[in-house]
Amino acid sequence: MGHSTATKYLKLAGGKDGMNVPPAILEANSDLGRAYLAGMELGGLYAYVGREWVVERVRQIVGGSVLDSVHNHHNFAWREQHAGQTYWVVRKGATPAFPGQRGFVGSSMGDDAVIIEGVEPPESAAMLYSTIHGAGRLFGRKEAKRRFRRTEMDDWLRTRGVVLVGADLDEGPMAYRRLPDVLAEHSHTIKVQHTLCPFAVAMAGSGEFDPFKD
Repeated sequence: MGHSTATKYLKLAGGKDGMNVPPAILEANSDLGRAYLAGMELGGLYAYVGREWVVERVRQIVGGSVLDSVHNHHNFAWREQHAGQTYWVVRKGATPAFPGQRGFVGSSMGDDAVIIEGVEPPESAAMLYSTIHGAGRLFGRKEAKRRFRRTEMDDWLRTRGVVLVGADLDEGPMAYRRLPDVLAEHSHTIKVQHTLCPFAVAMAGSGEFDPFKD
């Protein structure tokens, strides 16, 4: 939904597709700007409700209880004040980490994830109170499929005791950085509250069509 919304308004603003192209600028108070912001907000709500639905569905399956909940967006824009000025802050591949604010930082299907909390060194303000939203890739989806074999992915997960249903090599753990190394680079702006260890992963398989994969 987010991809479709961004693509629609990028075209309406006269922008070009691709990474190395001039930016498309929308005036926030124009009709087009307000329509885009409404679409973005709707996409954020859709993501929020989707996560809630998945958690509740899993809770029903395992028969457990929800003891805590942490939500955070990435690839989103926030209206915020920094150093006495009001800005639109676009966090692409990043998420807010204001002092005391909690967030979820994911990793690969074969590695631990963490719940973090923002802290208040001078560097945090310089980064507009932002942090990573995941471990980050070493290889793109297409390159991962060329470089690795299914047996490598299955062996990786088996040694970590993770049960996998579906998925393909583009999401294999070999394609990602190791999260502890990435967290170490940001240890002065966040602190880890909890470590989450995966035991089962369910993803769409290689036979599923996804028009938004690169």
